[in-house]
Amino acid sequence: MTILVTGATGNVGRLVVDALVERGVEVRALTVDPERAALPEGVEVVVGSLARPSTLPVALKGVEAVYLAPMARTVTRFCELAAEAGIRRVVALSGSSVGQEHEGSSGHGFAAVEKAVAAADFDWTFLRPGMFMNNTLGWAGSVRESGVVRTAYGDATQTPIDLRDIAAVAAHVLVTTGHSGETYVLSGPQSVTQREMAAAIGAALGREVPFVELTREEQRAEWVAHGFPEQVADWLLDGFAGSLEHRQAPTGVVEELLGRPGITYAEWAVANVAAFGG
Repeated sequence: MTILVTGATGNVGRLVVDALVERGVEVRALTVDPERAALPEGVEVVVGSLARPSTLPVALKGVEAVYLAPMARTVTRFCELAAEAGIRRVVALSGSSVGQEHEGSSGHGFAAVEKAVAAADFDWTFLRPGMFMNNTLGWAGSVRESGVVRTAYGDATQTPIDLRDIAAVAAHVLVTTGHSGETYVLSGPQSVTQREMAAAIGAALGREVPFVELTREEQRAEWVAHGFPEQVADWLLDGFAGSLEHRQAPTGVVEELLGRPGITYAEWAVANVAAFGG
């Protein structure tokens, strides 16, 4: 069985390659930059991307299943070419923001991917992770330079997920049965506040990392100054504010599918301590 991994240089796709190789699966990787991807020995490489559909026929030839990175703009053409190549199995990375109609939400693009894949009548599975633990790497500069985490809504709760768990789930559903037509909402194993995440970074560093709480207006201005579209900043802040009233709860899907505990934020912090100056 050969599986095509699209976006194989991406944060999740690169880890999906590793997870499949660990399972002894033949992998074909679609990437624009094979050297940067540093793919494992034995992985077949096709240079290209979902953004360049002309590269897809060669990549799709002879594979049985596809891990589909989210690329809403070209997903319809991917589906056409995959159907022509006889592909039946597609596991698509989506997001828990599907269905959110806020102007700044990423849910529109994820919904477009899911709609196109479902309409093409593939044997599909959709993976909808929530917040990535890696998102908090945005705090790394402040921790390195000032020794603090600075953001709004310190008591906002999240159920952040490690990219390795997303990749492990993707590999699992690609090579096992019983997942056709399923939509899996993925989370980390714990509900944690932003203050608790800052404390976990401090524990990994072996020193206290104080949490400096910004006002909503201060955080919005800072994000916009760093290039965030205003509607995206508002959407993110609205999500944090909402979680003060409605605490997020883990879905338990990672644990159910993989038969092991999900990676905690504290474990992620230890694995990524170098980014914060450790």
